[in-house]
Amino acid sequence: MALEHAILVSLLEKPGSGYELARRFERSIGYFWTATHQQIYRVLKRMENDGWVVVRDVPQQGRPDKKEYSVADLGRAALSSWLQDPIEPESVRHDLAVKIRGAAFDDPAALIREVERHRQAHRDRLAHYLAGEARDFMAPGADTAGPKTPLDAERELQHVVLRGGIAYERMMIGWLDDVLATLARFGPGR
Repeated sequence: MALEHAILVSLLEKPGSGYELARRFERSIGYFWTATHQQIYRVLKRMENDGWVVVRDVPQQGRPDKKEYSVADLGRAALSSWLQDPIEPESVRHDLAVKIRGAAFDDPAALIREVERHRQAHRDRLAHYLAGEARDFMAPGADTAGPKTPLDAERELQHVVLRGGIAYERMMIGWLDDVLATLARFGPGR
């Protein structure tokens, strides 16, 4: 996927400034596609030159005007074309998995702290996803995720991606628990 497509999706969800887009990438879309502020601004400029986005100056009180980007017809057509193109299933490239396999040729127990660090990162991301789901998609007082109100296609598709992220993080935590149990069997003196 090109950064352009992630930006188009984000702008179709809600027009915004380059700064606002960068914040969205930090908060939500960034868990599935990352970009620096500089990359976002550089790509926005190219998309503007290509006619994919339009920019309007929005006056602000006590601050310089901000530039708000929205998707132009050419950008919508480019996204539509990209959505129709097949993509290759992603291959798994996982540095930690290679380290785990390689630990058999060194000290397996020495990898425990690194695996614990990865496990904590996945726990933190899962907590973030669950908090977002509770905030955005759970009915007040509900024990399980369910729509606050009937969802339109945009919101339902946002939720299904979030549910995929939740499932992935739970799977990773389970796998890392298995890795830790396996590494513990090879601790010092074993």
